[in-house]
Parts: sequence; C-alpha cells; structure tokens
Amino acid sequence: MRGKMAACVAEHGDDAFRKLFRFYKRRNPPPDLSQVVDFSTTVQNERVFAAELDHGSLSEEDACGAGLRPVKDWRAFSLQGYPGFIFISNPFLLGSQQYWVKQCLKTYPQKPNVCNLDMHMSLTETENIWEKSIDSIRKKGKREPRTLLEKLRWVTLGYHYNWDTKTYSADHYSPFPVDLHSLSQKVAAACGFPGFKAEAGILNYYRSDSSLGIHVDESELDHTWPLLSFSFGQTAVFLLGGTKRQDPPTAMFMRSGDIMVMSGSSRLLYHAVPCIIPAPASDPLPPCLGQPLGKEAGSDGLIKDVSEVEWEVCSKYLLTSRVNMTVRQVLGPGQTFPTTLPRVGVVVESSGYHEESGQNAKKRKSESGYEDDS
Repeated sequence: MRGKMAACVAEHGDDAFRKLFRFYKRRNPPPDLSQVVDFSTTVQNERVFAAELDHGSLSEEDACGAGLRPVKDWRAFSLQGYPGFIFISNPFLLGSQQYWVKQCLKTYPQKPNVCNLDMHMSLTETENIWEKSIDSIRKKGKREPRTLLEKLRWVTLGYHYNWDTKTYSADHYSPFPVDLHSLSQKVAAACGFPGFKAEAGILNYYRSDSSLGIHVDESELDHTWPLLSFSFGQTAVFLLGGTKRQDPPTAMFMRSGDIMVMSGSSRLLYHAVPCIIPAPASDPLPPCLGQPLGKEAGSDGLIKDVSEVEWEVCSKYLLTSRVNMTVRQVLGPGQTFPTTLPRVGVVVESSGYHEESGQNAKKRKSESGYEDDS
C-alpha cells in the first residue's frame, strides 16, 4: 500500500519532483523506501541494466594505486531513460575509503580552500579546523557543543564556486588536490572520458537531519564533460529527475563508496538528496568503512594508511554523517572565462544547499545561497 503511495506521488504533474522530495524528506510517518533502487544488491529492476566501461583505459596497477578495484570487477549500472548516467556500486578496495574520508575531514578543509564557516567567521578562526575539533570529538558527549568540523556544510576546491553570482572565475582559484584529480581522472577515463580535468570540486557535509535541495549543476562553461560524485559514510536517498520540475524523479540509495557519473543528456538534470537514512543501532557504521587497508593498494600509490587516532575521529564523525565529493571540469579545451560572467549557474528551486530540520534551517540558507522550498 505504501509503495503505491510513493508511485502515486511520483506521477507527472505540477512540480512532481518537489512532491517526491517532500515525501522522502518527511519524518513522521517515515517514508516508504520500497521503491528506492538499491544498486548494492542483485538488481532486479526492468529499468536497470549494465553500463559499458572502458576496461582498457586503466591498468590494474593504476586502479589499485588510487584505491580502486580493477575496472573489470566494477559493478556499473545505467538507468533506462537516463542516457549518460552511470552508477558504480562501491568500486573501492577494502580500507581505501578511510583515506578519502580523512582527506575530506582533515586535509581539504584547510586554507586556501573555502568553506561555509568563512561566511561568518574570520580566516584565523577557520584555520586548522581538524586540529581545533579532534579532542572534543574523541571525548564527545551528547550535550557537548558542536565543533567546527561538525559545523562544516561545504568546502570548495580549485575554481571556487561563488554562491552569490552562481559562477566560477579565474581570480578565485586555489590548486586542485593532486590526489583527488588523479582519482577523478581515472574514474572518468573508465567511463569513456579520457582527458578529463578535475578543475572544481564541492564537498558536501551532511548531518543526520540534512538534505540537498533540488537543483541543476550548470555553472561550468563546458557541459560535455561529466559530473562525478563520490559518497562516503551514511546512506542517502538520491533523486534524479528530468529537465523539468514536472518530470518525476527516480529514487536510489547512495551508499558509502558509491560513485555516480552524470554525462551527456543526464549532465543537466534536476537532482536532490531529500534525506539521510538512519543507521541501525546494531551496525552504526557501514561495514566497508571498518576494514583495514589491504596490500592491493600498494605502498607507492595515492592511498596512505590512516592512523588509529585519525580514524577514531573520522569514524565517530561518520556515525551520524555523510560526506559527498562532486568533481567537475569547468572549461573546455582552449576555453577561458569571459570578461563579464553572465548570472547563470546552479538552478535551485529548493531549500538551502543543506536544509536542516529545526532552528538551524535559516542559518544554513544564509551560508549557501539556495532558496527555500520547504
């Protein structure tokens, strides 16, 4: 009965996307998840089929060096009606996700990269976010105030996205992380995009009550290159719609280690994250995150061991959180930024970039630039 309710909500009509977004975002009663596509299991869905990957684009040695299994072992899927969309179900080697989680929490928030806290705090206050937070997180109780790390909502890399003008520019740039560029280039090549350049990244930090509003990523000046999305931590429901809000979206789970590639006609589709799924009390951290780094990653690759102290902090953070990295190429070959940038960009018709329940919602909106749709 409740499964039929989800299908009914998703019918074509006036803002079908918004209706389904609210359906999955609600907390009482909780939404029925029976219609959500789960790529982590043996997929039995007439709309799901195997995606073709370029196995020869990446040697096993290079894949393992980035913490990835050989491409031939990846479980990659496409969806009927979404040409150019590829979902890769956790292609990471055992233990390698820990490295990328640590980078998202410790390394990438460091200056000169930009974060939401810079909107209302001085640069001195937002330096060394990790160091200022780890002691409190390690001994944290339920009544302790939130640390800077727990207040993070987004970090931008490379060409820094301007939330006010919805644009990138040449004069707002810091070097893109070499390791994330390498990982992104390898995944893009396996999906048929050799030569991809990771030029801009947005890292999203979700708490258990966070959501990502309905939007289209179109600020990049060249849309022929894919948008890559890497997910770590708690499971989320992801909605992928069409070119109009009237198109009903498809719901799918994004679990830790999953990668999504949006390219071709799927590059400019509406999408959103309405909710984070509460982890079971018996297994609060996804099992794939608790594995030690295996020998397959090698000692000369990108992936390095995460110390016990570092992982203690990361794992406690992830008990109630999810981290997502989106990577994109901004410019095409030989392309430069125009002298005067048009006011285009992320088309958002939803609540703040990270919408939260309760008293923090208005504050989050001021830190992101997304409009309310609650």
